[in-house]
Amino acid sequence: MIDKAEIMDENGIFRAVTRIAHEIIEKNKGIDDIVLIGIQRRGVPLSKMIAEKIKGVEGKEVPVGILDITLYRDDLSMLAEHPIINGTEINFSINGKKIVLVDDVIYTGRTVRAAIDAIMDIGRPKMIQLAVLIDRGHRELPIRADYVGKNVPTSRSEVVNVKLHDIDGVNVVTISDLERANNQ
Repeated sequence: MIDKAEIMDENGIFRAVTRIAHEIIEKNKGIDDIVLIGIQRRGVPLSKMIAEKIKGVEGKEVPVGILDITLYRDDLSMLAEHPIINGTEINFSINGKKIVLVDDVIYTGRTVRAAIDAIMDIGRPKMIQLAVLIDRGHRELPIRADYVGKNVPTSRSEVVNVKLHDIDGVNVVTISDLERANNQ
């Protein structure tokens, strides 16, 4: 897939993560009972980045968990005959906690719905909030993010590519044209 534009560079990602961390602290009047849960894959390094920023401001660590929603997806049968399971690692109780789900991009809202289903199977949180680096629109479900790094209007024929150092070796967000990539 060929990138046609860069939406955010590394500094832009760091500024957005810093703003999201501050907004989480402000909206929740501190970090009591806050836990961050990153949705596999790129929500995980983003949640760790947000947790580091919160620690820098508040001087306390926020628990960070990892959520794999593969088996909760409504398109599981269309993914692959043997989907890749990355694993859920939540080594703390979520009961009565304020959970901030973290993902890289919100699009249709289906990933978030699957994540909420997975969370509810684990425990009973006090509330669930959503933080995303990019909101690209085109919602199919009544779901919105509480914290957004950047709103990026897109067409359905475009793809937003979030690349993070922990996974991709670089921090950048680009946009690609799906049709052009398929024709080459």
